[in-house]
Amino acid sequence: MKLLFIGGTGIISSACSQLALARGYELVLLNRGQSSRPIPEGARQIQADIRDLAAAKQALADEHFDVVVNWVTFTPEHIETDLELFAGRTGQYVFISSASTYQTPPAHLPVTESTPLHNPFWEYSRQKIACEERLMRAYREDGFPMTVVRPSHTYDQTLLPMRGRYTVVNRMRQGKKVVVHGDGTSLWTLTHHRDFAKGFVGLLGHPAAIGDVFHITSDELLSWNQIFQQVAAAAGAEAQLVHIPSDTLAQHDADWGSGLLGDKAHSMIFDNSKIKRLVPDFAATIPFWQGAQEIIAWYDADPARQTIDPTFDQLLDDLIARYDPT
Repeated sequence: MKLLFIGGTGIISSACSQLALARGYELVLLNRGQSSRPIPEGARQIQADIRDLAAAKQALADEHFDVVVNWVTFTPEHIETDLELFAGRTGQYVFISSASTYQTPPAHLPVTESTPLHNPFWEYSRQKIACEERLMRAYREDGFPMTVVRPSHTYDQTLLPMRGRYTVVNRMRQGKKVVVHGDGTSLWTLTHHRDFAKGFVGLLGHPAAIGDVFHITSDELLSWNQIFQQVAAAAGAEAQLVHIPSDTLAQHDADWGSGLLGDKAHSMIFDNSKIKRLVPDFAATIPFWQGAQEIIAWYDADPARQTIDPTFDQLLDDLIARYDPT
């Protein structure tokens, strides 16, 4: 197959690019060439800005693709650009949506692909929902060969799962307390990007995926207390946790609050039966404790990566001083 990835060097897409190449697919990446990650060996790059329709048309010329995947589409306006660019040019167009589009908080668990889409807390999610609705209309009215994929919290070795990133690890290593939202017992799903890639690449070119929607996640369930504890263990530290309600955190940091109330504050358990039926060899096999070791090793390999956010560090100090009863 001939694949076009728009982006292709990000946290999720980099593993998908590597696996597609390993399976012998012809991979073309269209991007601006500004990623910190290198273009994978064997891929061909087209350097252009997908947001510049005229430039993208010129760069793509008359090329056709079996599959087009846009990793950087966030608004319905971006979808309109892609419809103009790729209608009649591809056998499958894959939109990367988000599992945060599902009903929040969920009325029923586990979440399936038929769970309603409704997120009143997070504009990012509402924009993704609008993108899905536009694509589904294009499929129904015009036969545009779309597939929607909804990742949940997918990570690689560079991505710590908590607000503040390495600032939190640094506090743990210094023996300082850190903040966990709620009581830390809500359940969460973390998916390693190499595991995600196995399900995702299996959908590419699959005729039964056209006009349909899939989420792809690990089946491992961890509480947020366990997530912090596993990161601390990988860092050779102890997690001293202070629990503060998500609503309270939102009052002190609006961006943190939108991600919590719109996503992470609620238990999310996913039923992956649908992707497993279409891609029988999909199985998530990397537990988070192992992923946490990869993350800490990446940070420890280069002190320049160990960035401390003094503003967030001070916010944690202030929150703990105000709300920690001990």
